[in-house]
Amino acid sequence: MSKEIVMLVGKDHSSYAIYNALKSQYNITHVILEAPKSKKEFIKRRIKKLGLIKVVGQVLFGKLIVPYLNKEGKARIKEIIEKNNLKFDDFEEEKLIRVSSANSQTCIDTLQKINPDIVIVNGTRIISKKVLNSITGTFINTHAGYTPLYRGIHGAYWSKINNDGYCGVSVHLVDPGIDTGGILYQDLIETNSSDNFVTYTYLQLAKGIELMKKAVDDLLNNNSKVVKNHLDSKFWTHPTIWFYLKHRIINKVK
Repeated sequence: MSKEIVMLVGKDHSSYAIYNALKSQYNITHVILEAPKSKKEFIKRRIKKLGLIKVVGQVLFGKLIVPYLNKEGKARIKEIIEKNNLKFDDFEEEKLIRVSSANSQTCIDTLQKINPDIVIVNGTRIISKKVLNSITGTFINTHAGYTPLYRGIHGAYWSKINNDGYCGVSVHLVDPGIDTGGILYQDLIETNSSDNFVTYTYLQLAKGIELMKKAVDDLLNNNSKVVKNHLDSKFWTHPTIWFYLKHRIINKVK
């Protein structure tokens, strides 16, 4: 009897790419789709945690710089997508189950009813311990950063800023922490002079899919192992507009 796989995802382009890359190779029976988080509430929480000035800088970066970087990297993004055969087709409606939150009781009830062997998580809220303990299946996630040194977001960009050679991606077990679960696979990405803050994420997505397939194969064959490194554990968030411009001009980090 084949093992059952469920995806628990947010509405992010990477969720669609991972699903399309895996669906023909594995028995993905359901896709549990979390409703988008309130941007207003997200900003409020970020201000409380990071302070108003820093959050304003981060918002300005997202509003003013990221659209420019998307335009600047358009040809490179197309190249990465075509080279790695990334597809962003929508989920099949018959497999789709919508929930308000990955941590909702509805989500727990759904997982318990399906009782999957593997849950592939992508782009959701931090999964609560209650959800993780609700079934015996294994939760795994692709993280765009080389953990534990680059927990949080934009791991490739921050590695470029630090010039430390850890510009990569990880596939790890999901625990209640933020990107703190046991590492299953890690690898570095290869960048060139045409890459920038936005294109790094597509390179990480392509590499992450490759690693995710290895992790799923191991779980299906009861051969999964956690690997360890000796890196420090650090958490990273969005750059501010002034930080980005400073390092782009002075250090040539795009």
